[in-house]
Amino acid sequence: MEGIEKVYRFLNEAQTYYLATVEGDQPRVRPFGTALLWDGKLYIQTGKAKAVSRQIAANPRAEICAFRDGKWLRVAGELVNDDSREVKAAMLEKMPALKAMYSADDGNMQMLYFRNAAATFSSFTEAPETICF
Repeated sequence: MEGIEKVYRFLNEAQTYYLATVEGDQPRVRPFGTALLWDGKLYIQTGKAKAVSRQIAANPRAEICAFRDGKWLRVAGELVNDDSREVKAAMLEKMPALKAMYSADDGNMQMLYFRNAAATFSSFTEAPETICF
């Protein structure tokens, strides 16, 4: 569990990460800021009405990248949908600003967790470190 917690801490401290998906043969990248460690899984959040949700449904392989203090983190894996109310409520509690756009019961809020993931910490001065979860 220690490795995934290190990944989660980095994402929280960076605040913004970039999510890459694929639409057909076109890569799509956009900034995100939602991250939650819940029940031993790393979650991100979006809305089911968004194009990113449709892209993930068509191809669940995705990657996120965050940068802070001269280091960057890339997490590559499959994103798996989790419609449990508990994880949605946990995200809304962690990030209350989301309540202006989502609720745990609105049918739009989508929680996705990484499966078969490899997280690599890199910098120009240190050897890369990879954590799999």
